[in-house]
Amino acid sequence: MAPGKLAVVVVLVASLLLLGNSNTKAAPGGYPPAPPLGPPPHQIVDPAKDCGGACDVRCGANERKNVCSRACLKCCSVCRCVPAGTAGNRETCGKCYTDWTTHGNRTKCP
Repeated sequence: MAPGKLAVVVVLVASLLLLGNSNTKAAPGGYPPAPPLGPPPHQIVDPAKDCGGACDVRCGANERKNVCSRACLKCCSVCRCVPAGTAGNRETCGKCYTDWTTHGNRTKCP
């Protein structure tokens, strides 16, 4: 093989290797992609300080505020989390919040 043809083959192989590696999921520099910006979908709380305010917001639109607040305070103190909003989003606090049930097999945490 002539030296000119060998150089062409080497350049072709090198370019194929570079193109094959460019389809990786990592961001430039080898770092993983950054998480999306915005507030977290739940509030991690310190039970001694923050449960009251977080549960007031969570139970603000509930018809039975006292029952909701009592259950929310119990769940907050144990699970250390209160989901965002007045309803739903329970899965953002994890299994402690979603799997805790009452004796009647209803979900305990609002």
